[in-house]
Amino acid sequence: MTVKEKTLEILEKNKGSFISGEEISEKLNVTRNAVWKAIKSLKTEGYIISAVTNKGYCLSEKSNVFTSSLVCSQLNDALREKLNVTVVPVVGSTNTELKAVGEKGGSEGTVLIALEQTEGRGRLGRSFYSPKDTGLYMSILLRPDFSPEESLFITACAAVAASEAIDKTGVKTEIKWVNDIYLNGKKVCGILTEASMDFESRRLNYAVLGIGINLITDEFPDELKNIAGSVSNKKDDLRAFIAAEFLNIFFSYYENLRSKSFLSEYRNRSMLIGKEITFSRGNELFDGEVTGIDDEMRLLVRLDNGETEAFSSGEVQLVKGGIIK
Repeated sequence: MTVKEKTLEILEKNKGSFISGEEISEKLNVTRNAVWKAIKSLKTEGYIISAVTNKGYCLSEKSNVFTSSLVCSQLNDALREKLNVTVVPVVGSTNTELKAVGEKGGSEGTVLIALEQTEGRGRLGRSFYSPKDTGLYMSILLRPDFSPEESLFITACAAVAASEAIDKTGVKTEIKWVNDIYLNGKKVCGILTEASMDFESRRLNYAVLGIGINLITDEFPDELKNIAGSVSNKKDDLRAFIAAEFLNIFFSYYENLRSKSFLSEYRNRSMLIGKEITFSRGNELFDGEVTGIDDEMRLLVRLDNGETEAFSSGEVQLVKGGIIK
């Protein structure tokens, strides 16, 4: 981390209170002049910082600039050293950008966050609504030693991490198999994992995990109004808070992914277990009740004929009062 990033981290931890330039310089083992230059640079980026003689510097509680430094300041110590977080104003798709980085040999832990996506993508070639300053649009480059089949666990543990991170704002979310997060019956988060495979070794070259969360908007296009929702929490620094919490939680699962420690929480948060559904796989339709999720992340459905089917891919729709939702 640079002196500026470390200075911001200290100011964030003391937000609303003064801390002397001398104390900051001692903590960072740099000169007071270096601290002053860092403060000056932070002000040009939009941070509201007061400087008072004999009191020091104070980051205003109203200061809400979204930067990589703000995210990193909320990561746990070990993770902060592992990740390379970049924030950009606008991008076509964070996943597309990081796939290009992956092809060029980019390292695991490269994180790209955009304030807006103009070509946001979801599963099955669908678009993902990503307007400016209303959501969290983030992708992570990973290099796991996994088979393509095991890559499904990346998506599943990301769903748990997203649900847990959002819930820390004071709401209660559910997971719709495999990777959608719902709040009050509406989708607030989508997850897309894309991977490059070595066909000889049948191992992944890299994977890009993309996550999009609707944070503070209820204004959706007509085709999404009845489907999409948002977290709509007024917590200060909501985007940075959720981004950091997601990364903290996700990597705690990812580092021991084969243990599947996320699975019990995934099942606890499932919105489908015990519900009547219609399942579509290609041109086939199946009706039945979801009885569980097995250790391979397959959806277990007791069909109307009494048989149980384990689905590894497809689309699910809830059936309520005879109406498909």
